[in-house]
Amino acid sequence: MKKTVGVFLLAVLLVVPGWVSAQDKQQGDESIATMEEVVVTATRTETTLDKIGGNSVTVITAEEIEAKKQSSVQAILKSVPGLDVTSNGGPGTNTTVFMRGADSKNTLILIDGIMINDPAQANRGANLANITVDNVERIEVVRGAMSVMYGSNATAGVINIITKKGKKEPSFNVGTEGGSYDTWKAYGGALGATEQFNYSISASYTDTGGYSIADNDNDNIPHDGNTDEDDGYENLTLSGQLGFDITKDFNITGIVRYIDSEADLDDYGSGYTGDNIGSEWNEEPPGSGNWVETATPFPDGPTKRRTEAEQTFAKIFIDNNFFKKILESRLSYQKSRQDRQSYDNNGAESYDYKSDVDEYAWQGSLNFTAHTLSFGANYFVEEMESTSSSLPEKDANTKSYWIQDQLFAINDLVVVAGARLDDHEEFGNKVTYRLAPSYIIEKTGTTVKASYGTGFRSPSLYELYSSYGNPDLEAEESTGWDIGFEQGILKNKINFGLTYFDMKFKDRIDYDFLTNQYDQLPGKTKTRGVESFVGWAPLSDLKFMFNYTYTDTEDPDGKSLARRPHNKIFLNTIYCFSKKGKLNLDIYWVDDRKASEYAQDGNGNPVDKLDAYSLVNLAANYDLTNYLQIYGRIDNLFDKYYEESWSYATPGLSGYVGIKVTY
Repeated sequence: MKKTVGVFLLAVLLVVPGWVSAQDKQQGDESIATMEEVVVTATRTETTLDKIGGNSVTVITAEEIEAKKQSSVQAILKSVPGLDVTSNGGPGTNTTVFMRGADSKNTLILIDGIMINDPAQANRGANLANITVDNVERIEVVRGAMSVMYGSNATAGVINIITKKGKKEPSFNVGTEGGSYDTWKAYGGALGATEQFNYSISASYTDTGGYSIADNDNDNIPHDGNTDEDDGYENLTLSGQLGFDITKDFNITGIVRYIDSEADLDDYGSGYTGDNIGSEWNEEPPGSGNWVETATPFPDGPTKRRTEAEQTFAKIFIDNNFFKKILESRLSYQKSRQDRQSYDNNGAESYDYKSDVDEYAWQGSLNFTAHTLSFGANYFVEEMESTSSSLPEKDANTKSYWIQDQLFAINDLVVVAGARLDDHEEFGNKVTYRLAPSYIIEKTGTTVKASYGTGFRSPSLYELYSSYGNPDLEAEESTGWDIGFEQGILKNKINFGLTYFDMKFKDRIDYDFLTNQYDQLPGKTKTRGVESFVGWAPLSDLKFMFNYTYTDTEDPDGKSLARRPHNKIFLNTIYCFSKKGKLNLDIYWVDDRKASEYAQDGNGNPVDKLDAYSLVNLAANYDLTNYLQIYGRIDNLFDKYYEESWSYATPGLSGYVGIKVTY
């Protein structure tokens, strides 16, 4: 059904050329971020990079996304310093982000400001598995304590995926690509604007036969036909943005993104995964009368395990400007609905979860010469229910009020300061605050920056009320600070910087496999480390970007947290040739990491760590005409073996080619 709908929508785009005017295709220009670039996530206002104070921000532009030729947001985010992205297998499997060594639940992920963190997911986490790059204009990553601006779940930072807005130069594109693992994708989109109306729409459909999620190349787990089945994936994504300028100072904008996906899965048991894992009863010790149920591979059993999901993210907002934009006002309503069903190997439904999040908000800004004062209020309601778990609808609401000032009163000094009051119906009032100054040393052009902030994260509905829940949980509290510098030399042909960060989490919530429920860890969980980067543009057509991250984590018992590497290196090279072609080279090196505390091999022995690995990805595109582009990419160029999660497979050497028409 998804395939039929996807092809139909692409055909509709093809037969509506009146929506757009034929324009010559313009060559994208890759560039190291400049101070003039405008970002919105760090301060919730449109602010150039030299006015965001001590915030640590990475902006991934549309040109950079286009150059990599990757289909998923998760693949793009792996290049960001301070971020670790891990998946439990192939396309469509659960994918999480660890920012600065913190848990995935401590990172808030947004699409155009709409929360994709799911109250019905464990920990109110955000699963990036189904988020594609279609219709994405840029991705803004803000690292550090951001509860002051975004409330719960933003204690380690925020990722905001921003979609395209229509421009006065209309354009239209349609394309297809295919390659390894029987992968096929078709996509199309259009954007444009008139004096009072702008639009941006896109549709894409992806179908892949996939590979076995259970790692057939891991010699330490059982095989014998239990890691052979390919696990496929389908994804239909529709995205749109419509804007109406009623007057030059009054406009209305609507945004929607709909995702329908299905992913084949494998079983999990005894500390590893397999196509089908059954169970058997054994008397231990023999003759004791004590019978113990243990998991065991069952390669001849059915393999229909899968998950299906529908996700809708929508937002409407009204912008007003008064007194020549001295006063700006935004009134908004946003909605997310996420519906998941999981089926076991017999094809029977094993669980279902549905969540709804509604947020009503108002934000105002007073723009003065010396500073910008922002303030806002919002009412946030989250709901969750599960028929399979006999869980009736559970909900919680939070009222929030915040204020922020961006001070530019002293030359070369920027101070961003804010405070927030959250009133949660179960956990009462929580006050958080943040200070983020920066200063440019005029003589050297060096930017010195720092930030300090507090945060809290209320337990999710899943942590409280699911079959693994604990209604006695309290909110987590945290503090975080960082300090660093950035420097440009040789007329900014070379840019480099370094930031040290430190975060502490009190009463951290984690899952206890011994009690099979969530519990509060007494004491503090700590993360600290260094983020650094060097950007070099020796020629207008040749650019390099290098970053290195060191992360040290420690739970209250002094143990490292799982899946967080101590060291990570990334190198990107972009070369434009003949004014028509572009090469993109990505090189990753990821240090060894602690495996999950419950990971075991096929003999029941604990697995301590995941080995270090390196990856090389190569992408290229060439414009045959002003309207026609061919492109391709090779992932894992040297066919390196690695795992992001114990016993879960990752792709080997794989290649993809595509063609794209743009008017």
